[in-house]
Amino acid sequence: MDVVRTYLELLTPAQLRAARDAASDVSFVARAPCEIERYRRLYHDVGNRWHWHDRTAWSDERLASHLASSDVIVWECLVGEDSAGYFELQRHADGSVEIAYFGLVERFAGRGIGGAMLTRAAREAWALGPTRVWLHTCTLDSAAALPNYKARGFTEYKTEHYQVSS
Repeated sequence: MDVVRTYLELLTPAQLRAARDAASDVSFVARAPCEIERYRRLYHDVGNRWHWHDRTAWSDERLASHLASSDVIVWECLVGEDSAGYFELQRHADGSVEIAYFGLVERFAGRGIGGAMLTRAAREAWALGPTRVWLHTCTLDSAAALPNYKARGFTEYKTEHYQVSS
């Protein structure tokens, strides 16, 4: 199967087009460092249906080291007391901040939470003082992902094709 990966970026904080605020029961909690068990649950609950598998192969030691880095911050989205998704920010040596992972648990999709969560992710990324904020998505991700990124002001700067086994 041919997959297209699209890279997008914000070059200034002013480029962000904020979504409307989420409902009053939606909150965001920094998990820094995020516990391994919590991270594995979030990663699975959000990403399993989108073929996220790279981090499942990581040992607990490797994952713990990654999550303990001062360059990595995981934010959990809560609706009331329920985990609705997360985003992971990662600072890079080039001065950029990547929204490395971003997504909602399936039962929370379609409620307007994604736009508010992306707005929060971009704002938290800019608060780290980067030269730019970037992310990538692919055609294996939700059909809502790319339109959400573009609606928030992210612009495409690169695409690439690769093959995966179906």
